[in-house]
Amino acid sequence: MRARVARSLRVAMWAVLPGELALVVCPVAGVRIPGAVLLAAEALVVGMLALEAYVMWPLYAARRRAGDTRREAGLAVVRAAVPVALRRLIVHEFRALHSLALWTVRRRHRIPEGARPFSYTEPQTGVMGAFLFVSVVETVVLALVIPWPLVHAIVLVVDVYGIVIILALHAAAVTRPHLVGADGSLRLRYGALFDLRVPSASIASARVERRFPDGGLVRVDEDGTLDLAVGSRTTVTVGLTGPGEFVRPLGRRGSARTLRFHADDPRAVVAALTAAGRAAPRALAPEGATPPRVSLTPERTAPSSPPAPTA
Repeated sequence: MRARVARSLRVAMWAVLPGELALVVCPVAGVRIPGAVLLAAEALVVGMLALEAYVMWPLYAARRRAGDTRREAGLAVVRAAVPVALRRLIVHEFRALHSLALWTVRRRHRIPEGARPFSYTEPQTGVMGAFLFVSVVETVVLALVIPWPLVHAIVLVVDVYGIVIILALHAAAVTRPHLVGADGSLRLRYGALFDLRVPSASIASARVERRFPDGGLVRVDEDGTLDLAVGSRTTVTVGLTGPGEFVRPLGRRGSARTLRFHADDPRAVVAALTAAGRAAPRALAPEGATPPRVSLTPERTAPSSPPAPTA
């Protein structure tokens, strides 16, 4: 019974979040919310809180009895009750907004001393600019033609927030470039959505290779090749010494032996990786030995789902 309620709670969270956002921003915009709508919303929120207490409190109490601290127990309850994809979307959104603040003050995100940053935003800059222009025009037109104050305010807030998110997504890509560390390690990023680290000892080769893969942002071929495409293109191919795991933007895990990604200056990336490889030669594995599994480490704060069972 409690498991069915927990599943219902997850579905309700997806449905209630947009409504709660609208109820918060409307009063800020000076829009009066009708009493019936406010009463229905309050009843829905109270019902959600009751469901959350019914599902979460026994989980929290059990974790506390097992010896977890309050913080550990609270995080465990959130992981159990909130879907991984929803948690990651919320985390990505906050990171993007943080990146917009960094972009405003012309700073970048976590570039260690000695690391070289490499941008990858050139193919998407024009597309983002077009999206931004269309969104601004749509916001102005709808603000002029919608006669109902409540609908006008809701649409205006949603449109303005959409403009902010477009800017934040581009800012995240600008402020979070790829990195080649002083030790030859590689950190691949796409804004706040994707982040993995490859130790220098796990990099077997690097070359400039321009490709135009199909599919979305992150795509894995049957042969274990990961494509991290920007503007449907990749320009650098990195071979690994063994298979490695990574985490997709919404939490699913995958495995890859080859990494293909875009960099605005691919020759500089390859030169940095090969120079570091010459400076720190790797020990050769014995003939016939099984290659070690590579640890591609995502950002620690990003939740992820457990790996899918193999058939």
